[in-house]
Amino acid sequence: MKFGEEKYMSRIGKLPILIPDAIKVTLEGAVVKVVGPKGESSISVPKELAVSIKEGALEISKKTDTPEAPALWGTYRALIANMVTGVMTEFSKTLELVGVGYRASKTGEDVTLLIGFSHPVVIKPPKGVTLNVPDQTTIEVSGIDKNLVGQVAANIRKVRKPEPYKGKGIRYRGEVIKRKAGKAGKVGA
Repeated sequence: MKFGEEKYMSRIGKLPILIPDAIKVTLEGAVVKVVGPKGESSISVPKELAVSIKEGALEISKKTDTPEAPALWGTYRALIANMVTGVMTEFSKTLELVGVGYRASKTGEDVTLLIGFSHPVVIKPPKGVTLNVPDQTTIEVSGIDKNLVGQVAANIRKVRKPEPYKGKGIRYRGEVIKRKAGKAGKVGA
C-alpha cells in the first residue's frame, strides 16, 4: 500500500456482517433483502459497491475508486447491519412527558397527547412503527427500521420540545436538559 491510499479505506465498510441462523439474506441484482422473525426489509445498493455472501457473513466491497465510494461503503454497510439487527430484535426509543397535567393515552393504533395545548394532539404511526403507552407519561416507539423509529420519535418530541426554564415538554429517556436561571437568577447574582 502506498502512502496516501489509506484515506480510501473504510473502517466500518470492511467489517463483515454476521448473519444469524434465524435470518435469511438474499441478493437480487443490486437489492439486498433481509427476512427475519420480526419482518422483512430491503435496500438497493449503489453501483459503486458489490455485495457477496460468504460462509454465513455478508461482505461489502468497492467496485470503483471514486471519491464517493468509501463514504457509500461505510454507510451501506451500517444500513445493512441495522436491517439484520432490526429483523432479529426491534429498535425502540422511549419518550417521557414532563409537566403538570401532561399525559398520553392510546386509542387503537393512535396515541393522544394532552400537553398543555387547547386541543389534544393525535399521533398516527406510519406503517412499520408501533407506539405503546405503558403509563401516562411514557411513550415507546418501536419497529424494525432504525431510521424510521428515530424519525417518528423526533417528530413526537418536536410537538412540545423541552423548554430550558422549567424543563417541561417531551424528552427522550435519559436526555439531560440544560436549565437556565431566569429573571430572578440574573438580578440576585
